[in-house]
Amino acid sequence: MKKPILALITASVIALISTNVSAQILSIASPPQGSIWNTMSNGMANVGRSKANINLVVQPYSGNRAMMDAVNQGLAEFAINDINDAIVAVQGKANYKGKQRRHLKVALRISPQPIGIFVKKQSDINRIEDLKGKRVASGWNAFPIGRPHMEAMLATGGLTWEDVKKVPVPDLIRAADNLSSGRLDATYFAIGGPKVAEVDASVGGVKFLPVNTDQTARDAILKVRPAFYFSEVKPAPHLVGIDKPTQMLTWDNVLIVNDKVSDEDVYHMVKAILENKDALIKIFPGFKALAVNTVNKNYPGIQYHPGAIRYFKEQGLWEE
Repeated sequence: MKKPILALITASVIALISTNVSAQILSIASPPQGSIWNTMSNGMANVGRSKANINLVVQPYSGNRAMMDAVNQGLAEFAINDINDAIVAVQGKANYKGKQRRHLKVALRISPQPIGIFVKKQSDINRIEDLKGKRVASGWNAFPIGRPHMEAMLATGGLTWEDVKKVPVPDLIRAADNLSSGRLDATYFAIGGPKVAEVDASVGGVKFLPVNTDQTARDAILKVRPAFYFSEVKPAPHLVGIDKPTQMLTWDNVLIVNDKVSDEDVYHMVKAILENKDALIKIFPGFKALAVNTVNKNYPGIQYHPGAIRYFKEQGLWEE
């Protein structure tokens, strides 16, 4: 009788351990609802839960700095961010000046993220240069990444903050609302953001302004952040405000992770995302650009998590 009892106890212990492992909750820090990162984070959480049994929740924060601080402190395990912002956070520069966020690592490159300044469709503003003297969203106290984004886009048209009428806004969502209500002539958003579609419907249409991509413009954006580049965005049903192929300021969306998250958890998170692209696209069309079979891209000033490196090496996608 002893052996069956021992076997039963052993099986119960294993089941209990398995339950505890699967019950472990991992969180993704994100901006508020309506932002592209929030939509993407919820998509990843949904797929992680349904396809890989990863217990994921999305935890909203006020903006990028709060998100990076949460991941750095271990209050959240993951967050989607602009690679440029993650780099300066690790270095303790710009909006993170005074304290290096040393616990931030890259889990994976998600996709290119074009962004643009948008205005009402009936506006006579058609180029970045036309923003001179116009009311432009500024400040960005709750979403400080907005400052370098706007600064770089203005610079492609040879403009600085001194050339526009600065209207303080706390974050992306409030800025978009201010454009709707007529308090602003221009603000910015990620191409394909759900909030842009909402504004479009409320004001009779919006349009994104193209950026200049000559060498002078390239030099200007790299003075603002080290990993900005340009890409062409083509019209698509979910890309409101893009009526023709348009050059946009672009950076890479990356999944940032705390370096103390286990290699196993990071490995399975990366695997779940990259091996379930079709499921992600059904949730949010923007995942069509998910970099599934792309060799990793090394960035200056930030490293990949060992759990992610393990997956990339297995798939032949790792390059030193």
